[in-house]
Amino acid sequence: MKNITYRQVNDYMIPNLTLPPEEASVRLGKWGMLHKDYLLKHKKVLFTTLLTQGKLYQHCAEVEAQARDMFNTIVEQMKEAEGVTERLKEENQMEWVCRMQNIEARARKVVIKEQIYN
Repeated sequence: MKNITYRQVNDYMIPNLTLPPEEASVRLGKWGMLHKDYLLKHKKVLFTTLLTQGKLYQHCAEVEAQARDMFNTIVEQMKEAEGVTERLKEENQMEWVCRMQNIEARARKVVIKEQIYN
């Protein structure tokens, strides 16, 4: 068991606590930041536990990687199922852009529901 030291602030004894260092190299992208924000707002106990254990950013980085892979897989599957090909891109670029934006929007909704808010 660790010895905890205290400092006095007015009439209160405040413990001298420090958070364990997290890996400085962990960089979060869009998905990881969304998940971190979700944890902060809706899963405060889990957020605090991960933060105090020094595992918050590593956890969010894992969610980031899973979400990115899931997004890419869903987009590719939808493109194939809906016939959005490179040939369509060459023949009718505006149609291709519209269909790709639609596919990506639907894929984002799935990823957010399944990975970020879960």
